[in-house]
Amino acid sequence: MLSAETKFFSFEEFLAWNDGRSDTKFELRQGIPMPVVEPNANHEDVIAMLCMYLINFCQASDLPYVPRQNKQIRLKLDANQRESSRYGDIVVFAQDEWQRMKQLGISAAAYIPPPLVIEVVSTNWRDDYRTKVDEYEALGVAEYWIVDYAGLGGMQYIGMPKQPTLTVLESIDGEYRQQLFRGSDRIISPTFPTLALTAAEVFAFGG
Repeated sequence: MLSAETKFFSFEEFLAWNDGRSDTKFELRQGIPMPVVEPNANHEDVIAMLCMYLINFCQASDLPYVPRQNKQIRLKLDANQRESSRYGDIVVFAQDEWQRMKQLGISAAAYIPPPLVIEVVSTNWRDDYRTKVDEYEALGVAEYWIVDYAGLGGMQYIGMPKQPTLTVLESIDGEYRQQLFRGSDRIISPTFPTLALTAAEVFAFGG
């Protein structure tokens, strides 16, 4: 039960908030900061290496995108008009939006729907395959990757026998349509149509 004294945060207040424990990461859930589970070392490596790969790819290809890891994503207001966020593993910002934040000196976060969000699957895979799909689809995120490097997801999502799978969801007419990539499959990305990267190469980042 929430007390009458419960403090509900706006997204901007949450970004400026500090609980005094710098090693704890939070998401905003209906106006209340909630801690998120810390990833394991393999999970961290996939995020770091993939983000660096995409940064280099965007710079080499002169693309108007800025990939960054571990950034807050502002979600749509709930029915009670209390704000929520997701702590995205990799968020690909539009370059003009990144420049806007730099010029205003505000916290680096996805205040508007980013072109691409990437989540790396861990033991709470249901969030990545269910909850976040609905949230990002409703928000208007144009492309969403689910990187399941350990094959943890349910069989309804990655089939049987389970194997490492990278799912790309593209928003078409406001609804996600998905493609699955495994092994030597070249990842087909609407955001990065010239990307020459296979699913296996992404999974190897966690090796």
